[in-house]
Amino acid sequence: MRKSLIYVALFVVVATTLGMAGCGQNRPTEPAKPATAPVKGAPAKVEPDRTGWPVIVAFGDSLTEGYQVDPKLNYPARLQGALDQKGYKYRVVNAGISGDTTTGGLNRVQAVIDQKPAIVILELGANDGMRGMPLDKMKANLQGIIDRLKAAKVQVVLAGIQIPPNLGPEYTQSFQQTYKELAEANQLPLIPFLLEGVAARPELNLPDGIHPTGEGYVYVVNNVLPVLEPLLQR
Repeated sequence: MRKSLIYVALFVVVATTLGMAGCGQNRPTEPAKPATAPVKGAPAKVEPDRTGWPVIVAFGDSLTEGYQVDPKLNYPARLQGALDQKGYKYRVVNAGISGDTTTGGLNRVQAVIDQKPAIVILELGANDGMRGMPLDKMKANLQGIIDRLKAAKVQVVLAGIQIPPNLGPEYTQSFQQTYKELAEANQLPLIPFLLEGVAARPELNLPDGIHPTGEGYVYVVNNVLPVLEPLLQR
């Protein structure tokens, strides 16, 4: 009796196994799945090899560096993207340092020259103004930077800055006028106000109300391009 039960159990197992195999043979063949599932979304952008392209240096302070902003969203990075899109073969270098003054810029201008730039967008002075530095000193520093760059055969684009009227209207107006005077005296292209359309708009600035957000830098690039583009070669 015990042997009979064993034989019955074996028969059931074999029959079930064969039945399952038969069901598998009757199913349509499915394509093999890839070992790695495809990644959804747009393909990653491949950066071009910009070796040997003329260099544009964005030379400035935190407004240029992109204080607390994703490095891909600051103005030099966005400017690079805009130039690529327009077909200009230039390499943009971010030489912004948060907290830098015109004195600091004068001390490190040689490092900028060493990059052999074709164009330098000079944006400095905001920190001088916030600290109430004497304007004749600031102007002398900027002139020194411009002289060094011009001696190295670099085209300079001057970016104008405005400051809040905390130090009085006379200082504020004279500060703004400094950039116009330097541009005229040195025959430089002038961006009248780098933060035009951005300043005093909370939605385009960080909580400090001074530094642009990534979205704010879209406006900054729109201010830079009309002055920069006539200087570029395709």
